[in-house]
Amino acid sequence: MPSSIKLYKRLALIVALIAPQLVSAQWKVIDIKTTIHMRAIHAVSPTTCWIGGSRGTVLKTVNGGKKWLTSKVSGADSLDFRDIHAFSKDVAIAMSAGEAQKDKAKIYRTEDGGLSWLLVYQTTQNGVFLDGIDFWDKNKGICLGDPINGRLFILTTDDGGKSWQELPFEKRPVAEPGEACFAASGTSIIATGKNKAFIGTGGSKMARVFRSEDYGMTWDVSSTPLPAGPTSGIFGLRFWSKKNGIAVGGDYKKTTDSTQNVLITKDGGVTWTLAGMTKPAGLKESVTLYHKTDAVWTGDSEIRSDDYALISSGPSGSSFSENWGKTWHELGKEGFHAMSFAGNVGYGVGANGLIGKIEKFSKKKKRKLVLVEQ
Repeated sequence: MPSSIKLYKRLALIVALIAPQLVSAQWKVIDIKTTIHMRAIHAVSPTTCWIGGSRGTVLKTVNGGKKWLTSKVSGADSLDFRDIHAFSKDVAIAMSAGEAQKDKAKIYRTEDGGLSWLLVYQTTQNGVFLDGIDFWDKNKGICLGDPINGRLFILTTDDGGKSWQELPFEKRPVAEPGEACFAASGTSIIATGKNKAFIGTGGSKMARVFRSEDYGMTWDVSSTPLPAGPTSGIFGLRFWSKKNGIAVGGDYKKTTDSTQNVLITKDGGVTWTLAGMTKPAGLKESVTLYHKTDAVWTGDSEIRSDDYALISSGPSGSSFSENWGKTWHELGKEGFHAMSFAGNVGYGVGANGLIGKIEKFSKKKKRKLVLVEQ
């Protein structure tokens, strides 16, 4: 018998298991029969979620997405709510993005579940354009706007958003020529821990991250290696401990471009390094945390590394990472602009009425044939 045949007979095909891979999209798309565009979302709990959208529309579910209450904020038909922050099923804050001189920079508050809304802030200052809003607790909050006369526009509140104060001009962060922020997902500014805030920017040559440790009263800034331009930079931020955080971004004119779109920090936002690109590639506007259990970061304790995943989304689809952003796997093709998670239950929103819900990852072992010598 020829040696080649003997060798062949000594080889056998066996099935081997390789690393777990996600085999299909996990988002459940919810059809709510609307075509409004949505970029604002906040899941208060696994069952209660608020959404802000175009044409002055706010939606809310209290039963996990089975039914949605639609509110039309009085006098806000021309407004686009780009960020929303909720404290409960009854109390929420909605922020509109748009040119203040055209009467589009406003903040509303509801205390009756969205049945009625009170206008708590408005300005017609030339150049003001609100980008995002966030809260540390039920009282202290912060709102970000594009630069005015070379400094970022900052608002703060100490009464849960019932009233807002402009940060004095001399205390506002100094912006570089062309630098600005993106009102794409409401996460270009985040309030985290007990008193820290972070702002991600674009517009200039390189993306930068501003940071504050005193509720936004004073600011430091760090350059990053992420390229930026008039339509590109950082779009979303998230921290999972005092030191560890992530920023995602890209170019909203090149939403599928295969360029670097992830930054990570291990020193509390002082320095940032490029990490693995998401899959699918392209613009990522939002990044959040999925918890296997309903745990939250208190500002002191670390989140267990085996109990979470990072999830990032944008027009080209969503990705997940289980190793702090080093590598990514595709989660779905749905183009969610913004996401919010409460434990292991998350919601995503996008254009033309797109709403998705996810409760857990379904992972399966992928098999392949390999040759081994017997």
